[in-house]
This record gives sequence, structure tokens and C-alpha cells, in this order.
Amino acid sequence: MTEEVRDCYDQLAANYHLIFADWNTSIARQAGVIGAMLEREGIGSPARILDCACGIGTQALGLAERDYKLTGCDISAVAIERARREASQRMLSIQFFVADVRDLNFLPANDFDTVVCLDNSLPHLESDEQLHQAAIEIRKKLRPGGLFLASIRDYDRLAQDRVTVQGPSFFVDSGRRRIVHQVWDWIDERRYTFHLYITREKAAGWECHHYASGYRALFRSELTRTIQSVGFVDTRWMMPAETGFYQPIMIAKTESPTRPAI
Repeated sequence: MTEEVRDCYDQLAANYHLIFADWNTSIARQAGVIGAMLEREGIGSPARILDCACGIGTQALGLAERDYKLTGCDISAVAIERARREASQRMLSIQFFVADVRDLNFLPANDFDTVVCLDNSLPHLESDEQLHQAAIEIRKKLRPGGLFLASIRDYDRLAQDRVTVQGPSFFVDSGRRRIVHQVWDWIDERRYTFHLYITREKAAGWECHHYASGYRALFRSELTRTIQSVGFVDTRWMMPAETGFYQPIMIAKTESPTRPAI
């Protein structure tokens, strides 16, 4: 994970909410989907959850509002500062830390019931080695029998089709238009530069914000193998049609103390 990724999210933090039609509505909707999945796995509130790529708090805030005990961390200090402000405004008690998913030792707590890593965060990792290190760190933060949830884009399809444009989406803010779209510039078969454009109608005309970062197309089988190699079991994938979430979600568990290792 390069400085480019951190710098992108530092710059985007103030405007990240603008990629949604209504951020607060999305916070509540995503928490409802993720909360229902956790409950089906036997993890209800007030279970302890670590959001290890929390950004400005899209999932962490909503899950905290559902009475889960949240800790959040992210590589972007600017995003973490905004997440703290958002939690304070909502009178939510969430601990936030600046941390790279490849090194979570800085976080003071272990034995979380669940770790979540959503919104296509893991494909920012540039190599199999970096992904493996992140998996080790996530595994260390979970209690025996704990749950890991990760979502990524459907790269099994997207990399084959070499998708280059996502959107545009058109929104209205107080009577003025907002346009959000992405351009994916493929560098090779697996890597692309993600360009996000947020264009807003203002009283004096239009303004456009541009953000860029790198991704590596990560296939579901690759993430499954990596997760299993560090000790996760019962790994499975759920697709958007099943969950209502907008990306495929991987669910995996750590070994329970009552279950002998194979």
C-alpha cells in the first residue's frame, strides 16, 4: 500500500460522502445489511467489532448506532479525523486510530468478535505478500471463533471485461446537480489506476474534484486461499443478490477452541 493510496484518501476525506446519493441513508442501509449478516452468524450487539479500513466511518458509524462496540482504523489520518468528528456529532463512542492494515499492532485491543474490511479496501494492497501480511494482522485481532467480513469488487468479471467507466450517477443537492463517475485506466491485466470525478454545480458555475489511486484486481479464489493460509476456516462468499450489499462479501471464521484443528 503506497503513499499514493494514503494521499488519495487524505484528499478525498472532506468530499467522500458525495459519492453517495445520501450518505446518512447509505450509512443506515449498509449497517442494516451487515448487522443482519452478523446476527445470522450469531454475533449480535453489543459484540466488539474492528473496522480495519474505516475511512470516514460509513460502516463503523452505522454499526455503532446499532449498539455494536466499534473500533476503527485507517491509513488516512485525515479520514480518521473526520470519522472522529462524525462520531462525536452523533454522540457515538468509537475509538479511532491511524493504522495500516498490514500492521495492526498499534491498536491496544485484541479478541474482537468481528473484523470487517469493506468497500474494496484489500485490492489496494500491491502484492500477494502484502495481502498475506494483512491477513495475518487481521487474524491476530480476532478471538477464537471470531468472524471476518471483507468485500471487494467483482473482479472475476470486471478484470475479464476490462471495465473502464463506472457511472455517471446524477444527484441533486438543494436544487443543484452533482455528477459522480469513475474512469479505470488499466495498466496491465491486473492493475489499474482508479480516477474518481465529483462534479458539482455551484452558483458561479461548475467545479470538478479529481482523485486517483491504484488497485490490483483481486479474484475471490485468491483472497480465499490467502485467508485460509493464515488459519481461517468456513470461508464462503455471498453475492449482492443474496445480501443486498453492493459488492461480493467473503465470510470466514477463526478456529473455535472447541473445534480441533485439521
